[in-house]
Amino acid sequence: MGLISDGTTVFDAGAMAAGLGGSMVFIKKLTASSSATLSFVDGASDVVLDSTYKEYLFTFKDIHIQTSAKYLSFNASIDGGSNYNVAKTSNHFRAYNYESDAGRALEYSTGDDLAQGTGIQHIGQDIGVNNDDTTAGFLHLFNPSSTTFVKHFIARTSNCVSTPTAQDAFTAGYINTTSAVDAIQFSSSSGNIDAGDICLYGIA
Repeated sequence: MGLISDGTTVFDAGAMAAGLGGSMVFIKKLTASSSATLSFVDGASDVVLDSTYKEYLFTFKDIHIQTSAKYLSFNASIDGGSNYNVAKTSNHFRAYNYESDAGRALEYSTGDDLAQGTGIQHIGQDIGVNNDDTTAGFLHLFNPSSTTFVKHFIARTSNCVSTPTAQDAFTAGYINTTSAVDAIQFSSSSGNIDAGDICLYGIA
């Protein structure tokens, strides 16, 4: 049985009708190995970060950092990765609960937001360095090739904090440029990224 809405077939025999819905296309995976940075630069090493897609998704899997209580972060470039210093305005809040159940909170993290800051944007905070302390999550980047509008982003990470604590962090804002963003670089706020995968997808 098919699904028809207002005279248009949406599903037929379990498959979505042609021309409806989008798809997520895998582009590139970078694997950290005591890496100072992981960079996705349009046109380099099979990376696509241009007008091919209006939305891009970066996923983080088991990101393990070198230095305790530091942050997974990103920055953007408009010159093919020569400089990662584009102004960003953002907000950052988190929910957490201690393993011991001794404390919990939902709070705005003023030290992790930016107001026209050109430095790194924190998206996962206070990550521990034990083997069971890693970060997972995603970063959505919208229409980075636009030369008319700013570039909005939304990030969410889940990690084991160094205390130890379960934490869910939310970051959103915009890269404040009308130039095309053509590179994104990930790093730890201090030390290297010891291990983990970051994958890039284009969303049609």
